[in-house]
Amino acid sequence: MGFDIRALIEQRQYDGEALHAKYLNAQVPRVLGTIGMSRVLTTATGSWYEDAEGNRYLDFLSGFGVHGVGHNHPAVRRALHDVLDAELADMIQFDLPLLPGLLAEQLLKRSPGMDRVYFCNSGSEAVESALKFARAATGKSRVLYCDHAYHGLTAGSLSVNGAKEFRDGFGPLLPDTKIPFGDLDAIDRELRRGDVAALLVEPIQGKGVYVAPDGYLAEAQRLLHERGAVLICDEVQTGIGRTGKFFAHQYDGVTPDIITVAKALSGGYVPIAATMARAGIFEKVFSSLDRVFVHASTFMGNALAMTAGLATLSVLDDEDLLANAERRGEQLRAGLREIAGRHDLIHDIRGRGLMIGIEFGRPSGLKARAMWTALHAARRGLFAQLVVVPLHNRHRILTQVAGDHMAVIKLLPPLVVGDEEVATFLTAFEDVMSDAMRPNGLALDFGRTLVTQSFAARQAASTERRNRPGE
Repeated sequence: MGFDIRALIEQRQYDGEALHAKYLNAQVPRVLGTIGMSRVLTTATGSWYEDAEGNRYLDFLSGFGVHGVGHNHPAVRRALHDVLDAELADMIQFDLPLLPGLLAEQLLKRSPGMDRVYFCNSGSEAVESALKFARAATGKSRVLYCDHAYHGLTAGSLSVNGAKEFRDGFGPLLPDTKIPFGDLDAIDRELRRGDVAALLVEPIQGKGVYVAPDGYLAEAQRLLHERGAVLICDEVQTGIGRTGKFFAHQYDGVTPDIITVAKALSGGYVPIAATMARAGIFEKVFSSLDRVFVHASTFMGNALAMTAGLATLSVLDDEDLLANAERRGEQLRAGLREIAGRHDLIHDIRGRGLMIGIEFGRPSGLKARAMWTALHAARRGLFAQLVVVPLHNRHRILTQVAGDHMAVIKLLPPLVVGDEEVATFLTAFEDVMSDAMRPNGLALDFGRTLVTQSFAARQAASTERRNRPGE
């Protein structure tokens, strides 16, 4: 009869939750069900996606930044169809395929100071590569990373992850050193010990959307170079146009020694990442014929990933998406600042381009302060979740809390957003803020959601037990 993926999806489209609960990470469906965000999703285009009931949602998360050119961009989709139809010899391993060279050429055109590219499959892998490259290039072992940093969850990248909640239970990790974000004195102090290979830093931290202080990256690099260490900029989320420039570090006029990229380079289709570096660093890693494969990956440079990357870079240029990210980002921040003027629980609007953080804090009114204190006592950062849930359930807009125990939500819309999407979000956010501190507002709404979903989960569990053989 043959395999028919469309028929399989149609036949089983409502089975996703049960399959995840039984075979994958069972906590994910529990969490989504508890906060009322479990949906059967079907199609997606541009900045929007739909569920099985025909409801349309505005995506202001873009898969944690994966969908930079939007969902199912026709140019990327067409390129992938074309490369499949070409029936290329792919992943032969002992050959020199064209597509990795072409994508490396295009990436390096946009990355001044970088000379070589290593392709891999995820941001974590790109960071792992950067850690190895920095150690090989400097002959030193210790890497500095920043508080609140997020660089991945594999063992090496977890060693430079600044969030305790991700590290607990997985030690011992590599003996790297956490320092405060933006603290040049801390860098200088650690460098004096003589064993530092690199500083790994996000120009804008994904957790909390904290922007590096002006001049921080350039001065950090000067200090590093004085002591024979290198600067690694993690652009996995901030790169490929997210901030209105191709890389966020370009706002600071600095040229890193190593850059990691991933997420949006995929076009939203095929996992891909890259570690770029100066020629001298690559020469230290791949230093002889004997070390030709000292660092490699089976799927590096595969034709589908390379095609997705090439098509994505073409779309960025053809549709002038960097300019759009800068323009729409300023439009969003201006609208948010106006709303903040009417709601004093909004304490800060920050970010660059289409990477925006909205931070909440204690409001001025007596009753509002009491409610804020109660929420904060229940769980630090809970208020941000109270905003994310009604944005999704009431207004059908997907956002995210910017980090555990943070009263910050993060906006990462696709770079293709236009006036309609910006206006839709601002109207919805104004509505949620107006409802925020009323006694029967967000807190009650969120409480109802938790109770309803908790009851539904208990009923489902009871039904499952009744249906088990022998019970």
